[in-house]
Amino acid sequence: MTSRPHLYADNIVATSQPLAAQAGVHILREGGNAVDAALATAIALTVLEPVSNGLGSDAFAIIHDGRRLHGLNGSGRSPAAWTPDHFAGHTIMPSRGWDAVTVPGAVHLWDTLHEAMGRLDFAGLFEPAIDYARRGYPLSPIIARQWAQAAEAYRDFPTWRDTFLVNGHAPAAGQRFACAAMAATLEAIRDSRGQAFYHGDIARRIADDARAHDGLMTENDLASHTTDWVEPIAIDHYDVRVHEIPPNGQGAAALIALGILQALDIRAHDLDSADAVHLQVEAMKLAFADAFAHVADIDHMQVALDWLLDRQRLAHRARTIRLDTAQHPPADLAVDHGTVYLAAADADGLMVSFIQSNYEGFGSGVVIPDTGIAMQNRAAGFTLEPGHPNQVAGSKRPFHTIIPGFATRADQPLMAFGVMGGHMQAQGHVQMILRCSGAGQHPQAASDAPRWHVTPDFKLALEDGFDPAVVASLEQRGHDITTAGAYFGGAQLIQKLPHTYTAGSDHRKDGQAAGF
Repeated sequence: MTSRPHLYADNIVATSQPLAAQAGVHILREGGNAVDAALATAIALTVLEPVSNGLGSDAFAIIHDGRRLHGLNGSGRSPAAWTPDHFAGHTIMPSRGWDAVTVPGAVHLWDTLHEAMGRLDFAGLFEPAIDYARRGYPLSPIIARQWAQAAEAYRDFPTWRDTFLVNGHAPAAGQRFACAAMAATLEAIRDSRGQAFYHGDIARRIADDARAHDGLMTENDLASHTTDWVEPIAIDHYDVRVHEIPPNGQGAAALIALGILQALDIRAHDLDSADAVHLQVEAMKLAFADAFAHVADIDHMQVALDWLLDRQRLAHRARTIRLDTAQHPPADLAVDHGTVYLAAADADGLMVSFIQSNYEGFGSGVVIPDTGIAMQNRAAGFTLEPGHPNQVAGSKRPFHTIIPGFATRADQPLMAFGVMGGHMQAQGHVQMILRCSGAGQHPQAASDAPRWHVTPDFKLALEDGFDPAVVASLEQRGHDITTAGAYFGGAQLIQKLPHTYTAGSDHRKDGQAAGF
């Protein structure tokens, strides 16, 4: 039983905020392609869902142009002046203030992607976002709850309060929120194709605020930013090839888990049985242990990706799993509740998987005065461990939790998908692939199904809906079942059918899949 109807359409956008989905559909109706629709949706989300992303975010994308896949890494690097000594005295990386901020990459990715594959005029993609920022919009319920929680979390940041509170309070569900400063910033980005953000007046304002608060980010750090075209990494899982962006993202963890599960012949087990859930969770633990030991800025990794994804190595990892006993390998999982994901597809066969994120909520708490720009806190993804490939340093990309996913079958596009939400993302990707390609479930049914969640301390959270006998069996095997800190993410999926598309949008979010 699904909680939302199945959607079939020739042109589709699926995302976590309904007005943003409609912005993308509007662009499709105006003659735009899926890239135009994805960008209009992403730009609108900076206004409509600032609890998760904004103009100071990073972004990644995977695009199938009807012939082949393309990947984009739109994550920023740390200030060049950063050294490990700069963080002496810290036991963990800061998550607030300027020492948590890397160069935001989303704006640059918008321009890069549109220049390569967009159809409509770049300026037109900003119209819905600018209109909502200037006139205001009514908050949707889940976003309103997150905003209320943020009001407490960011209470010590006066510019954040001035920008995102209304009369000193978080706006409630149905209450309108507007931000004229954000509208003006969007217009400057639109008119300069993002150049103002990295080279012009906005860049100067960002660097000035950093200097005023002892931050080390400079105009040159912003001007040096690049968006990189990358070749997606992949693994074959039975008859489906699953694709992820290469590091610095955690997509490799999803591929490692899927490789282990194929070695265990996961399809021999009923998907929601205790044996199947146990094997999935154990594979995910091993995948996370690998990812957190080795994944970093690809220029700083100390092992090859081919080694991480080697079938013989994964088969060896699979042999360490016992069907009757839960294991507890060490890990230190990142917590991230500040991400939006969207998928878009058009009648010409173009499909886009796109993710954009602040990392934690509104990010670092740093808001650039009179701009509406909340700076992400992606630097919290670095580690302080000496010699680790992900150790903090200058001009370096941190480990990222955000990952867009894509699946192909027989070299043809099959599904653009993502599951936003920190370390839930890799394990969410595994669950969506197992349900959609393994069990043949419709994307909406796969999204609606109850999920398991390996928590940051490697306990196991199970969403309501699992058979009590399954839960009891998992406990008997030594799984530490918990409900504390459980977060099951938010999925968006578009699947290609022989003559159209179908889509699913997570009931755990406010959004929708919409199309025509």
